[in-house]
Amino acid sequence: MIAAYQLRAARALLEIDQKTMAEMAGVSLPTIQRMEASQGNVRGIVDSLTKVIDALNRAGIELLSEHAPGSGSGRGVRFRHPDTPLERQK
Repeated sequence: MIAAYQLRAARALLEIDQKTMAEMAGVSLPTIQRMEASQGNVRGIVDSLTKVIDALNRAGIELLSEHAPGSGSGRGVRFRHPDTPLERQK
């Protein structure tokens, strides 16, 4: 599961807006807006959530779970090598 703040943080790392995130994931802008407005875990249709997570993975974002190994604890996001280059709209 992904928390709303993780989705917002992932977008910030990628330096993209909600519209670009929606396009990358193949979902509507209102879907991204609803996901980011969720309290706690993102709420939405599983298919849409899967598309968003897949798009983040392709862009090089790793979503960290509550008990991910590392120096810290808690959920988070970090960069890794992307599967495909991210085309940013400037």
